Amino acid sequence: MLLNGFILASQSLELTMKQPTIVWFCSFLFFLGTIFFSPSIASDTLTVSTPLLDANRTTLISDGGRFELGFFSPAGSNNRYIGLWYHSIADNQTVIWVANRKNPVTDRSGRLSLTTDGALTITDGNSTVVWSSESSTSLNNPVAKLLNTGNFIVREASAADSDGAWQSFEFPADTYIPGMRLGWNLTSGRSYNITAWTSESDPSPSNYAIGVDYHGDPQLVIMDGQRLHWRGGPWNGFRFSGAEGMQRDNSLGIGFGYVTGPDHVFFSEYLIDSSIIDRLVINTSGTLQHFIWIQDRQQWTFVGFAPRDECDSLARCGPNGVCHPDGSTLCMCLQGFSRRNNSDGLDGCVRITALDCVNGTDGFARQSSVKLPDTSTASVDWSGVSLEECRLRCLRNCSCTGYAQANVSGSGSGCVFWSTDLTDIKFYEGGTGQDLFVRVAAADLIITTGRNHGHRSPAVAIIVASALAIFLVVFVVYCLCKRKKKHGNYLDDGTEETDLDLPLFDLDTITEATQNFSPSNKLGQGGYGPVYKGKFKDDGQEIAVKRLSETSSQGANEFKNEVMVIAKLQHRNLVRLLGCCIQGRERMLIYEFMPNGSLDALLFDPTKSGSLDWKTRSNIIVGVARGLLYLHHDSRLRIIHRDLKASNVLLDKDMNPKISDFGIARIFGGDDTEVNTMRVVGTYGYMSPEYAMNGIFSVKSDVFSFGILTLEIISGKKNRGVFDSSSPVNLLDHVWNLWKEGKALNLVDKSIGDSFPTTEVLSCIKIGLLCVQELPKDRPTMNTLLKMLDSDISLLPEPTQPGFVNLRGLFETESSSTSRSNISKNTVSHTLFEGR
Repeated sequence: MLLNGFILASQSLELTMKQPTIVWFCSFLFFLGTIFFSPSIASDTLTVSTPLLDANRTTLISDGGRFELGFFSPAGSNNRYIGLWYHSIADNQTVIWVANRKNPVTDRSGRLSLTTDGALTITDGNSTVVWSSESSTSLNNPVAKLLNTGNFIVREASAADSDGAWQSFEFPADTYIPGMRLGWNLTSGRSYNITAWTSESDPSPSNYAIGVDYHGDPQLVIMDGQRLHWRGGPWNGFRFSGAEGMQRDNSLGIGFGYVTGPDHVFFSEYLIDSSIIDRLVINTSGTLQHFIWIQDRQQWTFVGFAPRDECDSLARCGPNGVCHPDGSTLCMCLQGFSRRNNSDGLDGCVRITALDCVNGTDGFARQSSVKLPDTSTASVDWSGVSLEECRLRCLRNCSCTGYAQANVSGSGSGCVFWSTDLTDIKFYEGGTGQDLFVRVAAADLIITTGRNHGHRSPAVAIIVASALAIFLVVFVVYCLCKRKKKHGNYLDDGTEETDLDLPLFDLDTITEATQNFSPSNKLGQGGYGPVYKGKFKDDGQEIAVKRLSETSSQGANEFKNEVMVIAKLQHRNLVRLLGCCIQGRERMLIYEFMPNGSLDALLFDPTKSGSLDWKTRSNIIVGVARGLLYLHHDSRLRIIHRDLKASNVLLDKDMNPKISDFGIARIFGGDDTEVNTMRVVGTYGYMSPEYAMNGIFSVKSDVFSFGILTLEIISGKKNRGVFDSSSPVNLLDHVWNLWKEGKALNLVDKSIGDSFPTTEVLSCIKIGLLCVQELPKDRPTMNTLLKMLDSDISLLPEPTQPGFVNLRGLFETESSSTSRSNISKNTVSHTLFEGR
């Protein structure tokens, strides 16, 4: 600052030497004043006589050096604002507070001043006040000080820092830091919220704000204007019921608390470790994000965010419905309820049996691991009553529809009671949610999970057992009648061709199209039989014909499964089944022809991989993700593919990807979220750990395979390859080591060249690693994953070590197997529809 002042003074002296002596002398005094009386860049205090001038580029720095305050311009804007950011962090000026959010200064004439009665003002070059602090207290000798907590306060010069008459913490912008409050002063009716910027270049408040709904049992919420956008649930003594990543966590050195009284209710965050730097931000799209600064990595680490998935959409499954973000069925009903009008569950559920409070026969069904229902109309008792007392109170109140424990920390205490339909319930895998006890009629308590919360009536049990017996008799008779039907052609044992809901082609048509299955038309060979290219004579459409071999028992099973599965699926990123041929002993599937063949034929061929630039590879990754999302969530059926790999991704004439080969796919039915099988099939190198080792598969098994495929697409290398001459590590080992060393870009296929967006590629690598994490619950769903593909890399959580890392030799060959005797192997590489 002094050096800049002397340079300016010297320049002024040079320009004014020829002017009259009095002008020269006044100019010299002016620059001396600029040097010696302007506020120092090292100061943390603003006084009445030392304003902050944008033209001088001076700032305030807190005494501990953590925060800095001064004028700044947002990215993409020339407007000037007074803002507060981290001085101790060498990043791109992470601004956490803005004073004049609505009224910027349009040039560098801005001035931050402290008036004699203790009001902060920002004025422009015309001395127009564009912003002023609000304070009902007039001070005699005011000072404004930037504290090392990030709080900018105005107080009497002789007072303690804790006695501020005005403080920035009471007027937050889009960021919450420890020491602030979120909540309400119930006496004055004033709320403390954080409000999103309108855009990256405009810090003025948008409609998105996070705060507290104090009605009923107070809960964390995100509002979009007057509309509830997301509900984080009530504080339960340990965490917010519906806000992952916001709980007391000694390992992270942070904690959250809840304080209530007759005149206030607010949540706050505190630091267990004072060296921690963290912040909560609501971004321009209304997403709450939690970041922690990692000193060793010199970067912000993403801890959590909300909304996280489609189940965070408000009341996604309607009244009395439970949303399962990772389930094969999105919406399910609470015990004792059924779907309204036999719908998909999105409009909620209704009681199966009416309650009978008068006769005292009702009981309670426990729903575990959930975000508690909306508590805005609930009542809460924070006293030390037990869970059993909560049950008795609810049972005695005929309007009570359910209850939960208010405080789950320690031995637990207190009650939350509902008297309306239970809405906005979300299920959490891994037991991170809370127990909810739902009031149901005695007839619907046959299946109980709670301790002493239901009663099984012998009469009800007899009725149910009789109904089941009748159902079984009817079912057996039906099956026998079906087996006696003699008309029609059959798919092996019992499935008629008339049940396939597919066009049927006669054998002569297919024979003609493939030139009598000419060897020159053969595209490939699988364990089930050969695949031929064909062309219909009438319209010239090119086809691919999968012909079942008579000697392949495995092919027969695959053929039948593929017909039953893919016939019901329609999506632009799934290969289209045109029909089938079932005549005599012939069993054939007819598909659309893919001119560019399978992905592996290009990706792993050094002479062809150059045709896959980054844009093409990125489109393939996104297309496959969309196809899987359709299979897992959006189709009429819930499908687990079980064999997603590069050879089962086909490319059309425009290089659009299409998932193929549903021979070992499985349909999930009812409430299934995962299945345990004694027969593990698929391709080693793409199987998830829980499937390969224990036979457990779910949608997260496909997510693991997708992660492997993504990393292969980026690297151009197979997972089973060798990447280090000193040890036979697989691709996951290789990528994980590069990621830890900060050398992830070394993974990129050399054939892509240097013309690729590094941030986008790093995001895809990070997403690939998130997909291959060892525990299924840590992997994202395909819905969340697609959102991640559109997110900034800084918003993505940090991956943990992949499954199978350091398990040497497991993926060295396609024919590798484990020691489990009940695991079968499917090592066929289905490179079937390759164009010629």
